[in-house]
Amino acid sequence: MKRPTMADIARRAGVSKVAVSYALNGRPGVSEETRATVKAIAEELGWRPNNAARVLGGARARAFGLVVRRPARTLGVEPFFMEFVSGIEGVLSARSYALMLQMVETHEQESAVHRRWWGEGRVDGVFLVDLHSADTRVPAVEEMGLPAVVVGPPKTSGSLPAVWSDDGESVREIVRYLVTLGHRHIARVAGPAELAHTAERDAVMLDVCREADLPRPAVVHTDYTGGEGARAARRLLIGPDRPTAMVFDNDIMAVAALSVAQELRLDVPGDLSIVAWDESPLTQVVRPALSAVSRDIPAYGAHAAEALLALVAGEHVADVREGYARLVPRGSTSPPRTG
Repeated sequence: MKRPTMADIARRAGVSKVAVSYALNGRPGVSEETRATVKAIAEELGWRPNNAARVLGGARARAFGLVVRRPARTLGVEPFFMEFVSGIEGVLSARSYALMLQMVETHEQESAVHRRWWGEGRVDGVFLVDLHSADTRVPAVEEMGLPAVVVGPPKTSGSLPAVWSDDGESVREIVRYLVTLGHRHIARVAGPAELAHTAERDAVMLDVCREADLPRPAVVHTDYTGGEGARAARRLLIGPDRPTAMVFDNDIMAVAALSVAQELRLDVPGDLSIVAWDESPLTQVVRPALSAVSRDIPAYGAHAAEALLALVAGEHVADVREGYARLVPRGSTSPPRTG
């Protein structure tokens, strides 16, 4: 079916296209009776403003963009992004803003999407997630003049405002807790090494283990999937220096490791303590329930949305520091078995 136009409305109403434009845009020059008639016909025909024409007239798109460089299948199994998006949507829907989501494989593809969206007037701004230590997307959006909020450490955000959580503090709390329980051989199964927050967690893990006079922790980098998490856990648990505690960068990998421990006839937590990053329903429905770090992820998304709305409105936006994720001990951690 052909998209209804102002000319269609004008013919039905028996008025000029100029009168229709005035009526639909709230401008003076038509009677209230004509305005009401035009709006009723527009609603009946299902007319919507042409976005390209609105942009040429200086109007906003009333949409923000989020491009994610991860396999699409991970969004269906990892709760973090869905909770994060729910927080964004809670703010944007109240302001009649839309969120455009697209999956890509490379940063170059992401920048191409940003250029297309911005050039076509489809978005007023974007969220940048999964920042790398030296991220090409930051200078790219700066050069475009595209308003953007970085969800990640300020040291990666250039001139853009950052919404971030201090992952280093979370790592310190986890390791100190495990050390207090008596663990000396701690391993970490992490996300991709190139991610800025992974590098931050890696560095702090080494520092706090050094401070506690522990052996250098084993760190294995993965793609966040359960399959890779299970393989990393199995490799560590059948190795010569089996850890007594393992920390995972997401809940999916921690749950997968729990299955591996059961497969190897290891008792959790007697033989192996497990800690997951970002509490979710998954960490609580398995047995034993998993110790995990907890933070308000929807609030994280909401604050990012509020920051981008303020930026687009022309306000000065400073970095927003979220509270760090705090450890919630459960049945998967205990002192290591002796003897």
